[in-house]
Amino acid sequence: MVTEDEAMRRAIALAARGLGTTSPNPVVGCLLLDAEGEVVGEGFHAYAGGPHAEIVALAQAGELARGGTAIVTLEPCNHTGRTGPCAQALIGAGVKRVVIAVDDPTPRAAGGAAALRGAGVQVETGVRRHEAEQGNIAWLTAVRRGRPYVTWKYAATLDGRSAAVDGTSQWITSAPARTDVHTLRSTMDVIMVGVGTVLADDPQLTVRYLKDGTLAIKQPLRVVVDSHGRTPAGARVRDAAAPTWIVTTDEIGAGPEGRVDLNALLAALFSRGIRSILLEGGPTLAGAFLKEGLVDQVIGYVAPKLLGAGKTAVLDAGVTTIAEAIELDLTDLTQIGPDLRFTASLRQKPSDHPAHHPYSEGMAI
Repeated sequence: MVTEDEAMRRAIALAARGLGTTSPNPVVGCLLLDAEGEVVGEGFHAYAGGPHAEIVALAQAGELARGGTAIVTLEPCNHTGRTGPCAQALIGAGVKRVVIAVDDPTPRAAGGAAALRGAGVQVETGVRRHEAEQGNIAWLTAVRRGRPYVTWKYAATLDGRSAAVDGTSQWITSAPARTDVHTLRSTMDVIMVGVGTVLADDPQLTVRYLKDGTLAIKQPLRVVVDSHGRTPAGARVRDAAAPTWIVTTDEIGAGPEGRVDLNALLAALFSRGIRSILLEGGPTLAGAFLKEGLVDQVIGYVAPKLLGAGKTAVLDAGVTTIAEAIELDLTDLTQIGPDLRFTASLRQKPSDHPAHHPYSEGMAI
C-alpha cells in the first residue's frame, strides 16, 4: 500500500519522462490505486497526439480501477482533441477519487475537476503542487505568457571566460559535464544559437551522448538567429541529423540595431507549438535575450580553471550600473565531475508580469 503523497511523487517522476517529446502538450504522470491503496496502473504522456497519462494507467488497471483513486500531476482534460477527454474516461472506469497536483491553466483543456465532481467523484487538488509545477515549468510558463520558456545555458571558467584569447573553447568543461548537457538538450523543444557561434565553432547542436547510452527519441529543432543570412551552406547545423530553422530579419522582422526581433521570433515559435528553448550561445545573443527580459532560467557549468582574458560568457545585457544588475534565485547546485552546475531563475520585478495570455494555438491534445 502506498500513500497518496508517495504516489504523487512517483507520478511527477513519470511525467518527467515526457520532457522534450510532448509539446505543445504538457508532461503528465498518473498512478492508479485500487480500493486497498495498491498500485494497479501507471502511465505518462509520451508524445503529442499519443494517449494521455490517465488513459495509459487505466489500460493497465482495467477493472481494478473501479472504486480506486487516480493520482495525476495535472488536472485531467475535459475536451476532445486528438484524444478523448480524460475526465470522462476516469468517470467511465468507476474511479471513486482523483488527486490532482496542478490545475490546468488553459481554457480549452480545463474543467476536468468540475466534471469529475459533477459525476460524484471526490476530487482533491494541490498535492505536491510546487514540485509538480517545477517539473512542468516550461509548459506552464509558456501557456501563461504566450511565449516559450527560455533557459540560457553556458559553460565558463571560474573567472567567467567562455573562450581563451586565441578563440579556443574546447573543452572548458569536463566530459561528464558535456554528457549532462546532452541530457539537458533532450528535454528541450529547441536548441538556439546565434550565427557567431556557428561561424566560430560549427556546432551540430544535436542530442548525442545520453547518460544511459540510449539514443534520443526526438531531436530538438535547431534555430540559428542569423540576421543577415551568413550561415554557410556546409555548416553542420544544415545537415540531416535534425530539423533546422535559419532565422533572418527578412523572414521575422528586425528589432533593435537591425537584428532579428527576438519577441517576434518567440511568438512565431510558440505558434509552431514550441514551449521550451535552450539558448546555447553565444555571448552576444545571450546578452540580447537578457536585455529584452526574455530569459527565464540560467544553467551554468563552471570549470575550476582560470584564463584571465578571453571571451566572456555574456556581452551587453543592458546593465550600466550595479543597481540594474540582473538578480537570480539559485535553485540548484550540483557537482558534475570536476565542474559545478548551477541552476537559477531570474528574479522578476513587478513590472515583468505580463497580462494573462489565452491559450488558443498549437493545442495537440
